[in-house]
Order: sequence, then structure tokens, then C-alpha cells
Amino acid sequence: MTHDHDLELRPTAAQTEAALNPPAGRNGGDLVVETLAGLGATTVFGLPGQHALGMFDALRRSDLRYVGLRVENNAGFAADAYGRITGEAAPLLLSTGPGALTSLAALQEARAASAPVLAISSQVPTRGLGGGRHGYLHELPDQAASFRGVVKSVHTVRTQSQIPSAIAEAWKSALTAPHGPVWVEIPQDVLLAQTRLPVVTAVDASPDELPPRPELTAVAADLLSRAERPAIIAGGGVVRADASGKLRQLAERLQAPVVTTFGGKGAFPWTHPLSLQSWLEDRHTTDLLEDADVLLVVGSGLGELSSNYHTFEPRGRVIQIEADLGKLESNHPALGIHADARLALQALLETVSERADPAAPERVRALLAKVADRIAAQELTLEQDVLASVRRALPAGSPSFWDMTILAYWAWSAFDAKSPNTMHSAQGAGGLGYGFPAALGAAAADPTRPVLAVSGDGGALYSIAELATARQYDLNVTWLIVDDGGYGILREYMTDAFGQPTATELTRPDFVALAESFGVPGVRTTPTALADDLAKALAAPGPSVVVLPAVLRMFAPTHLGSD
Repeated sequence: MTHDHDLELRPTAAQTEAALNPPAGRNGGDLVVETLAGLGATTVFGLPGQHALGMFDALRRSDLRYVGLRVENNAGFAADAYGRITGEAAPLLLSTGPGALTSLAALQEARAASAPVLAISSQVPTRGLGGGRHGYLHELPDQAASFRGVVKSVHTVRTQSQIPSAIAEAWKSALTAPHGPVWVEIPQDVLLAQTRLPVVTAVDASPDELPPRPELTAVAADLLSRAERPAIIAGGGVVRADASGKLRQLAERLQAPVVTTFGGKGAFPWTHPLSLQSWLEDRHTTDLLEDADVLLVVGSGLGELSSNYHTFEPRGRVIQIEADLGKLESNHPALGIHADARLALQALLETVSERADPAAPERVRALLAKVADRIAAQELTLEQDVLASVRRALPAGSPSFWDMTILAYWAWSAFDAKSPNTMHSAQGAGGLGYGFPAALGAAAADPTRPVLAVSGDGGALYSIAELATARQYDLNVTWLIVDDGGYGILREYMTDAFGQPTATELTRPDFVALAESFGVPGVRTTPTALADDLAKALAAPGPSVVVLPAVLRMFAPTHLGSD
């Protein structure tokens, strides 16, 4: 008896012929790029190195588009952004030892932000593996050990026949919720050796779904239906699951106010009557959330930034929906539901009862008024005007990527992202240098929209070499550099803590002249001209730099006991 699926597994005559007589001149690197293409990849990021040349040579025999950056860490940030924008696993090709290790900070950010990055690194030749000291260039006793605590999964290859399966397994891991970076390493000799293995064609590596347990969503729906003062915290998991529409439906059905975490910007409409916006670093918001008798947390681990620096102490029942099992109930006891946000919200929508609460929008308005009064009392007009100018200049559908800088800290709380998956920052791991190379990755993912990068002068110097990348590939990225002559936020922290700063002041270049030396147009602006200058730069094709000399201040924190 012949089953239909048996017929599907039988190769055609053409497939058999191609398998028996593969093209000549292929090596292990070809198996890598063929597998990536078979998985659906179209673009790869990276930087070549001696041990990885087999992969890079194979790229010229493939249809994959290569975007090469100047520093491996920046290539990792670009891949991170590509993964966030597309939802695909972004391949990142690296060399051994120093090249691989230079990507660690970017991979840590991707892990913290659940960005799907498929890092493929070379290794020393096979005979140099095993922990002995053979003296190979770039040799490490155990290279993979440096990545196991950073990435989601590690996959090792020792023969050419293992390449397609290892990469497919890594791809599946990267795209199974929670998304994250994965690591594959392949020895130099395996990549360089000629191969007679058949050309890799379609590869099945569909990610696993993560549905909620129905008995848990039934309890959650009952709690929410009977709640008197429900509230919702929406995190980055809502954005990654493309679940903002379902979140809005549930909030409206429950009449529950919604606050979005900094990683969840855009998950809920900013001006919605139930929107608490993103003022998580505010005691008034913390008080409202603590007062909720049932608090639904979706796609957030309630970490340091999302809990007002761990001062948040809920008094009601907490329901936590989280795809990352390690984050489930890691900070607060809850009805923990290990699930993808979209599937869990759908289950709640199917079972929760509608509740009326005419006073809910008024509670939201009152809260936002208290926040506005607190900020207004601190005389921070310049900072608010600068942020408003950025919002006016940036088209509503364009993505923005923010470095760790004072204007970004303002944006976490006060910037209207307009739509999901458009505002991204390095707040997952908190490393400098993210904004500009990440924006380049986003521009490579979607060349039809201008992309904004925002950095301080200190963070800008981490990625200044990528002006060459922006020019080489003519990427539509406008880079706003707020130049305050140092590490501005550290200057504030040290002054507050010790009375004066140390090691925060910087000698920096003329950023406009530097940009122009790369063939990238630059302009020096002022706070009053910023909106117009930024809008012009964003409207022009290709890369550009806008420099704003300004010393911005942060609004006062509330987690230290101030009001």
C-alpha cells in the first residue's frame, strides 16, 4: 500500500540526476550557503576572516545578499535589527577567535531582546580541537564555551554531512518562541574541503508553536472577568508575537488600562483612552499597577526597568504570560502561563467575559496628568522639545533605533512609537554602540522606508566605522548624534552620587566633517531647527548624519524615594 506522503518523499528523476552529479567546485562553505538559502534566508551579515574564507568564497556562487560591516559586534547588531524587523533568523557569518568573541556583546543584546540571529562561526582545523594547545592562529581551548551563557543554543559541526542538519536545527531554535540568537561553529578544514554531497535544496525547520495550557487560561479568564480594577503590562513578547491587535481587543473587553514596557513600545496605541503609555519609571504608574486587584503581564519578565528598578510590589493577583520559561515567575509569584503571547491572548479572548468600567479612562487621564505635572515641575522644556522634534520629523511607519543615551532614556517613557515593531533600543543588555549599526540592518531589511538612528557622541564613536558600510551599500539611514562632549548619563550618575564626575569627558571629532570624509552628507543643527533638518535628511535617499550639540538632562527618578 502506497501512502501519499511516501510519494512526496520520492525524488523526481531530475532531483536524482542532480544528486548523483552535483556541480563541481563546491566546498563545505557551499553547503552552508545552500542550507541558508533552502531555509529561506535572503541576506547575510558578517565580516570575513582567515578560517571562514570557505563560507565567504561560497557566497559568490549563491544568490544570497551579503552586507559586510567593519566590526563583528556591529555586524551582530545589524543582524539583530534585521531579525527584529523581519521576524526571520538573520544569518551572521564570523571567523574564529577574536572575530567570534568580538560579537559577544551584540549576541547578549539579541538574547535579552529575543532577536533571532543565526551566528555561524568558523573554528580552527579539526585536528586542533579538543582543548590541547596546538598553536593555531585564533585557537581557544573551547570556543563554544564562551557563547553557551550568552546564546539560546550551541550547535557544533565536525563533518560536512552535519552542516545542513546543524544549521536547520539552529534556525528552528532561533525562531521558536522565545526567539533568540544561536551559535553554529564549523572547522576551517570542513569549510574548505571539496564536497561531492548533493546540493542542499528546500530545508524544513519550522519552529515549534508554544500554546498555553487550557486549564491555566480558563483560570486567568475567570480572574480577569471578575476583577474590579484589572490592569495590563504589555512587553516585547506582544510585539514579537504580532499580537497587538489581540491585546487591544482584550483591554477594551476588560476595560483594563495598559502600560507598555520599553521593549513593548507600540504594542498598544499611545493615545487610546486606556493607554498608560510607557511611564514605568514613575511612582504614580507604579502605584496604579500595585493597586490592581488582577494584573495581567504579557510578554515581560518584569525585570529591572519594567518594575521601576524592582520597587514594584503588586498587591493583587498576577497573571504572567511569558514564552521564556526562565522569566516565568522569576520576580513575582503569579499564575504563570508558559506560552506565546498571541496564542495565549487568543485563548483569553475566547473565554473572558466583557466587563463595564466607565471610570477606567478617567483613572488613566488622572494618572497621565500626575506624570505630566511631575515632569513639568523639573523645567525640562529643552528635552521635551527635542524629543517632540524627532517625533515630528520621523514618518509614522519608519523604524528608529536608539543607543544608550539620555534622549533614548526619555524616549523609552515619552516617545510615541506610532505602531508596533518600529522603536528599538539596546535596553535589553544595555551596551553602547547599538543604534547606528542596528539601523543599517533595518534598512537592509526594508529599503522602502527611511530609518532613524539616535546616539550620543560617546556611543557614536563605538560604531563610527560603519559610516563606510552605510555609504558602500547606500542604506537609507539618518543618524542623529546628540553631542554633549562626554558620556552624559554617566556624568549625571556620578555627579549625583559623588558630587563630581570622573572619566566621563571626551575629546570628540567634528562629526559633520567626519561624515563628509566618508561621502555621507552631514549637517550641524540646533534644537529649534532640528525637526526641519532631520525631516530633510530622512527624506533624502541614502545615508546622512545630523549633529545636535546639546546637553540634555534626565528627569528625576522615583525609585530612589523622590516624588
